[in-house]
Amino acid sequence: MSNQPGSSTAEERDQPVQPDPPAEREPAAESLQATGGTIDRAPGAAVLALLAVGWLAAMLWSTRAAITSAQAGVTAISLSAFALPGVISAALVAGAAVALAVTNLLARRGVDRATLRFVVATGAGLLVGLAAAVVINLTYFDNATTNVIAGTAAAAATIGGAVAGAGNARVAGAVVAAALGALVFVVAFSRARDPLFDLFGAGDTQESLVTAAKWVSRTESLLAGLLAGLLAFAYLTWARRRARRSDPAAGDVRWPGYLLAGAGPGLLLLLAEVVIRIGGRSLLDLAGALSEADSVAQTSLGTSRIDNGIWVLFVGALTALIAFGRTLGPTPDDEDDEAEAVEASADR
Repeated sequence: MSNQPGSSTAEERDQPVQPDPPAEREPAAESLQATGGTIDRAPGAAVLALLAVGWLAAMLWSTRAAITSAQAGVTAISLSAFALPGVISAALVAGAAVALAVTNLLARRGVDRATLRFVVATGAGLLVGLAAAVVINLTYFDNATTNVIAGTAAAAATIGGAVAGAGNARVAGAVVAAALGALVFVVAFSRARDPLFDLFGAGDTQESLVTAAKWVSRTESLLAGLLAGLLAFAYLTWARRRARRSDPAAGDVRWPGYLLAGAGPGLLLLLAEVVIRIGGRSLLDLAGALSEADSVAQTSLGTSRIDNGIWVLFVGALTALIAFGRTLGPTPDDEDDEAEAVEASADR
């Protein structure tokens, strides 16, 4: 008897059924699924990089103008020590911004390996630092002070690149945008310090001057923290909308991301202070040894920078978190419970 179509012999039925081989997925597809449908990128990173590098160039130019306008020796050393924090903060932010722009290029090519991203970001920060060091050595006076500024700026830019490559790209972009805004605000705020001194009761006595200076510093830190928190929240909100337009399945940044983004500028300021105290220790010691007044001034400025970083950290984090909380609406379960409560009260 011939076999009919669809029938099987006993030997064929006894053989185990072989499962179909699993379909191979490309690494890029796995990365896309892991990140909620799209590779994480910091929108506007190229613009942030241009602004941050421009700010670093402005800080380098203003520092050079101040040093070269002074007589070589005691005054130049003192001015270099006063200008060092501004250069280091700008280099730190510039290194992070350029690193984000470079890692965005990797993301566009479908590369989302954490280790490779960190290495590339650190290398981008290093290149920014080396470029800043070369500019400093070519345009500043060739002395030990110049070498300290160049080396510390190079280290700060490298650290900034490493920080940008170690975390979420959108959160890092928010930190860079908020930190850059805070740095610009602090420089612009210097024009309002004299009227505020009078407002806070600065008089002819030393005690009134110290009290007024303390309140002026706190006002500056409070406003800088508020601005940093609002900028971080605005950037993350804009980044979320852009991601949703390009990919509806893109994941959202949770509330810890907003908290970290708001606190990020303060953390960068404190990190810059660590870099200053380690890399620029010789310059600060040299400036403090000029006179007793210079020693007191350097100590006071260092304490003020730490206080400013702490204020910006906490105020920025709280501002960003409150702004994010105001965007949250009731969950569907809460809406159903509220509707049932309304119906129950209407029945009574």
